Order: sequence, then C-alpha cells, then structure tokens
Amino acid sequence: MNGIDGCMTRKPWELPFLAEPEEVAGLRRVVRLHLRLWGLSDVSDAAEICVSELAANVIRHVGVGTPCTLTAEMRDTHLRIGLRDPDTRALPTLLSAGPDAEAGRGLALVDAVSERWGVILGADSKLVWCDLVTQLRSPAGHIDDPRVAKSEACLILYTGGQAQGSGRGRIRAASQQETAIDLIADLLHWLRAHGYDPDEALDLAQSHFEAELSQVG
Repeated sequence: MNGIDGCMTRKPWELPFLAEPEEVAGLRRVVRLHLRLWGLSDVSDAAEICVSELAANVIRHVGVGTPCTLTAEMRDTHLRIGLRDPDTRALPTLLSAGPDAEAGRGLALVDAVSERWGVILGADSKLVWCDLVTQLRSPAGHIDDPRVAKSEACLILYTGGQAQGSGRGRIRAASQQETAIDLIADLLHWLRAHGYDPDEALDLAQSHFEAELSQVG
C-alpha cells in the first residue's frame, strides 16, 4: 500500500506448503504476485530462483512431502526470502559443481543472485534465508515510478499540501487509504456532474490498472 508521503507498508508474510515437485511452480507464482503488490518486481526473477532452489533442496535432502513454510520480509532495503523445514541435521552446503553436474548447483544459484544467505537453527526446525538487493532507497519507500509520483502529487494537492496520517503502522496506513478513497469518490462525482458514467469509468480504470500490472509482471 502506498502512502501519500511516499511510504509503503510491507508486512512480513509466510505460506505453509508441502515440499513436493508440483508445488514449486505455484510458489514461484505466489512470490511474483506478492512482490508485484509490494512494488518489487525488479527482484522477482531472483526471488523465484531462490524459492525454487531452496524448495528443491528440501525435496532432495529432507524428503518429498516435508511440511515447510515460505517466508518473505524486508530487512532494511533488502528483501529476505526464507524457507523453514523441520530437519535440523540436513544443513545446506555450497558445493563447487561442474557445468555437466546434475546436482549441486542449487545453492550456487542462490549464492549468485543474492547478496548473502545463511541458516538459522531452531530447537526443532531450520530456516534457510537469502537477502536480495532491491532498488529501494528506504525500507518503506518505493521504486521511482512516474505514475506513483503523479498520484502522490494529486493527493498532496487534494489535502491542501498536508500529508495525512502522521502516526505509525496500521492507523497511518488506514488514514492514507481513506484519503485516496475520498479523492476517487470526488472524481466520480465530477464525472457524473459532467455527464459521464462513473461505473464505466471505474471499469475502464481497473482494466488499465490490471493491464499495466501484467506488463510489469
């Protein structure tokens, strides 16, 4: 969610799944969609590689059908992708695999596309994580986008130059969303007053928005 002060809320999320080969493609799609919503499509390819290889590592070394959890969170301006499984003995090892090797390249790919990676051991599980470099300038910022900049300029003008929601967390995010909704509602009144169909305008705007997202993805 973008705020009129240029902030975006990116709450940590996790997705339980079973480590099975047919689940990997679905995990990649979920990650790509979530990063698109976070405004981080620039790291989608790298994130998908990490998810695929970490999941494949569990399937190969822990076992098919192992209950796992995929996690994603921001660490400063880095995106951290993690995969938790219940085996604390099968630790990932970076191997030097040749070009013709059929195995051993998974962690090498993770190592290549991430800035750093590691393992956090718990009492009954382990978390293998990797940090990806984004184009963000601040943890709650967004990648420069002319459409976002124009929207923020409109919102600032709409509120008389005052950024709404000076608090933190959910309260500020809710206030920013209400301001954006108020602006949309007023634009619908303007359309109706000038003889246009507000519902048709909303449908067209939604179609344009979804088309732009599909181009980014």
